[in-house]
Parts: sequence; structure tokens; C-alpha cells
Amino acid sequence: MRGIREPFPTRVRVSALRLGLLALVAATIVGSLYLSRHRYGQFVMAARPGLDGPDIDLLERENKGYERIIQATTPSIVYIRTEQVVKAEQSPLFMDPSLRQFFGEQFPQIPREQRQHALGTGVVFDPTGYIVTNNHVIDRATSVEVMLNDKRMFKAKVIGTDPDIDVAVVKIDGRSLPAIPLGDSNNLHVGDTVMAFGNPFGLNFTVTRGTVSALGRSQGNIEPVQDFIQTDAAINPGNSGGALVDVRGEMVGINTAILSPGGAGGEAAGFIGIGFAIPINMAKRAMESLVKTGKVTRGYLGATIGPLTPELAQQFKVPDTSGALIEDVGPGGPAERAGLKPGDVIRKFNGRTVNESSDLLAMIASTNPGTPATLEILRNGQPQTVNVTLDQRPSNLSYTGGPRRSLSEGALRGVTVQNLTATLRKQLGVPAETHGVVVTEVDPGSPAAQYLAQGDVILSINHHDVNSVADFNKLAAEAKGQTLLRIMRDGQAAFMVIPDQSEEK
Repeated sequence: MRGIREPFPTRVRVSALRLGLLALVAATIVGSLYLSRHRYGQFVMAARPGLDGPDIDLLERENKGYERIIQATTPSIVYIRTEQVVKAEQSPLFMDPSLRQFFGEQFPQIPREQRQHALGTGVVFDPTGYIVTNNHVIDRATSVEVMLNDKRMFKAKVIGTDPDIDVAVVKIDGRSLPAIPLGDSNNLHVGDTVMAFGNPFGLNFTVTRGTVSALGRSQGNIEPVQDFIQTDAAINPGNSGGALVDVRGEMVGINTAILSPGGAGGEAAGFIGIGFAIPINMAKRAMESLVKTGKVTRGYLGATIGPLTPELAQQFKVPDTSGALIEDVGPGGPAERAGLKPGDVIRKFNGRTVNESSDLLAMIASTNPGTPATLEILRNGQPQTVNVTLDQRPSNLSYTGGPRRSLSEGALRGVTVQNLTATLRKQLGVPAETHGVVVTEVDPGSPAAQYLAQGDVILSINHHDVNSVADFNKLAAEAKGQTLLRIMRDGQAAFMVIPDQSEEK
């Protein structure tokens, strides 16, 4: 039988098989690429190029500008960590030997001291190591530590504090530190872009960006002197003491507080779009004074200042409610020497418009003692110009013009009050036509401690209306024995009788 001849030799067949496999693989790859291109559009093989054009170039240049600001500013921002040692009070029962013997080793041990830590931010403003922060960041701290942007740690010394505007200065032993340039907050306008630098929630060296939302804000009782920059650049716990910076990379404010649903305060809650910063022009004078002397001195007019309500404006023939009403003039003070009288309405201070009484208080507090000032006033509706030289504010006076120290005698001793401003009216829900003074502090040893609370509005004392701090001081000093008060609390008026405990003993 004739053998069957193979069509190709074995060697030839193997080579052909390899060629066939290679062709199959190549076809599969090409087919996959073809399908990818046509099934998935440009996603795999032909991604869309980035946008370009003059408008995109403008945005890129803007981003580069912000990057320059951040790179220049961040080295001046520091992280502040404080420690406070709090002594824990123990019940006398824990010192009873019989109880200790009864409980033995299981007797509870309560530490006599507790250590509390807080975080905040500071800003280097002098290359020799001076750092500005908020007073509430380092208040009552037993030790202060500072970490620079390059992670170096330093022990800091508190140079001085200014609680009236919530500013403090600390110092570290550093040389040639990157100091931030200070700007001019008077040049700020609503709508200007600003950036907030700080350490929110311990997230070190964070930057947020926003705008100046308003200027000259006085919100609630954040600080005694209120003239805040309002911004929507996010400020959160830990941002306190950080820098608010303009587009020139200059510090124009010091972050200090936010407005939360529970009211204005030092970052007690999360940010909701309303933050406050101390204008650098106000802080600058305090910073310089603290470095030189360790304390701050302020101007003093020697008059009790109150808000101008529509009813009062009508009585004193003022066309609107702009200005600060002089309610009382202290004997021998600058106001009396200049000829100012109760009922005068101050409309301008050194050419600057006074919109409300808090504006004037901030202007006076930011002026050095001995400085001449020009006041533009309305007296019985007639414009006048008055020149006055400010004295140094006594340490025992509040910014309402009344005494910070309360009375030492009578049923209302230990009660401290302030004038009822438009902002406080809104915060406390007090009607515009209501006049009185707001209780800001009650000494626990006062006869009134069981009756009055912070935020109460005193309307009258022994049937006499209270319209100002001066009225309160006069009527409270005259009150003997039991004292009848009419107050407003939570929008409701009520009478109460406060005994004078000194007569009961």
C-alpha cells in the first residue's frame, strides 16, 4: 500500500502554526483597540485635552497669586498648645480616716490636680520672636508651647494681655524668624478677598479663602471693645489667633470668633459662614504697647455713652439714629472740660462717622491718652464742633462709662450692669421701646444672687425708671433695706423684692 505523503514537512508545519498564532494575537489586539475606541469613545485612547484660552489663563494666574500669598504667609503662622493645671476640690469626707479604713484599698482616689490642654494659633510679627494671638487662647495657661511651620518647638513666655480686645503677645527665643507684614485694616472694603490662616481642629497650617462680609461689626458680648471685620472665610476651633490676610499678603485682622446658632463666641461650635476678626489697626497699638510696657493704656472721654433709639432721636431733634448719645458727664473729666452735656449726640470722631455707640467706644479705646480729638455733635438739633483731649482710662471703669466694680453696700451690691444697646436688644429679645440696663455679672455673695441672673434687664428700682448705667448707680446707691425691682427676663416683665441681708444680721 502506498504510503500517504504529508502535504508539508513537520518543520514547515510548525513554522506555519507559529505564524498563525502570531497573526491571531495581533488581530485580537487590533480588534480590542478598535472596539475600545468605538465603544467607549475618547475615554481610553483619545482623552479630551484640557481647557485653554484667555479666561482659563486668567484663572491660572489667579491661582498662582493665591499660591504666592500662602507660600509667603505660612512660615509666619505658628501652632500654640497650652496647658492649665486645675486644682480639683475634694469633699472633706475623703479625708476621713474611718472611711479610708472601711474601704481599704478600694477607697476612691481623686487627683488633686488635673491638667487641661487647649490648642490655638499665633502669628510671628517680629523676627526676634514676638507672636500675637488671642487672649482667650492663653488665658489662665500655666505653660505655653509654640510649634513653628518647620516643626521646631519652643517654650513661650507671656509678655502681656489685653482682654478688652482679646489680644495677647507671647515670645519665644528665636532669631531671624519670618515675620508677617502688617497691613492697614482701614483700607478694607466689603467684598475684598481675604484668607484665614490657622490650625482648625488641630489640622495644622490650614488656609481658607473668602470675602470681607461687613466692617465695624459689634456682635453680642464677644469683647468689651467691639469693631470686628466680618468674613465668610471659614474659621473653626483652633483658628483663634490666626491671621486674616489680604491679597497683598499683609495681615489685616486676627481671627477671634464665629457666630453660631447659640450666639456669638470664641468658636464654641462649627462655622456657619459668619466669622469675626479683630482689625489689625486696633490690635497693632495693643501689640506695640504690650511689647514695650507689658500693658495697654486707652483713651477716656469721661462720659456715659448710650445708643440712640428712634424715640430718643425725636426727643433730641436728631434726624436719624446714627450717633452716640451722651447720657451723663463725669465731674472733672475730659467731656466736662470740653463743655459736653447730657443729651449731646456725637456724630463724628476725628472725621470718622459714628453709626452707633459701640463705634465711638472703639474709637476712643483705640486712641492714646493725651491725644486731642475733634467731635462733631448735635445739640438740640444744632451742629457744633467740640475739641477734647482724652485722659487715660481708669482701670476700674467699663466701656459703658459706669463703674466696673459694683456697689459695696445695699441690696444691689455685687451687681454689675451695662447699657442696653441695639445689639443686646436683638440678642435678648427686648422690644425697641423698652429702656433699662443689662445685668452682666452678679457676685455670688450679693443679696441679689438668688434673684438676678446674667442677661436680666433692670427696668426700674423702687418705682424709678432706669434708663442708663448712671441711673442704676444713683438709684442703687440710694436704695436702703428691701429693694423693689421691675425686670425683664426672656421677654417677660416681672416685679421682685430683694432683701438687704446686712439689715437682717
